[in-house]
Amino acid sequence: MTSPLTHFDAHGQAHMVDVAAKDATHRVARATGTIRMQPATFELVRSGSAKKGDVIGVARIAAIQGAKRTADLIPLCHPLALTKVAVEFELDEAQHAVHCTAQVETLGRTGVEMEALTAVQVGLLTVYDMCKAVDRGMVIDGVRLLEKRGGKSGHWVAAG
Repeated sequence: MTSPLTHFDAHGQAHMVDVAAKDATHRVARATGTIRMQPATFELVRSGSAKKGDVIGVARIAAIQGAKRTADLIPLCHPLALTKVAVEFELDEAQHAVHCTAQVETLGRTGVEMEALTAVQVGLLTVYDMCKAVDRGMVIDGVRLLEKRGGKSGHWVAAG
């Protein structure tokens, strides 16, 4: 019996999926997530006066680096030549939160969903790292794929 999970072979052993027969297409994925914090911590991020420096600027670079290093972190991901990584942060004063959205693109034989999700997580973890001295209770949540385009399965958009 074959598994619907592509990372397992017919014998149930983990393997890297063979993408050699797939067509190279333009592939795009968008992901998002949020980190919530105390009002005073949010003000440090917003004002750029955190002790470690420009939290959002550093987190943006970290998110891009995270996307580029996904195959080093997720054992069965293919190393990909990314053509674009765009990371946006939105400061949400009402919620004392920072929202991160990453869009990752490639021209290749496999999708970039994991790279977009990794970018978001690494960006938010960097916000946490830079602010943990004043707020260890920050919460990262809502990390999810928003959209993917390209490849045989086509275009997918998250509900809601």
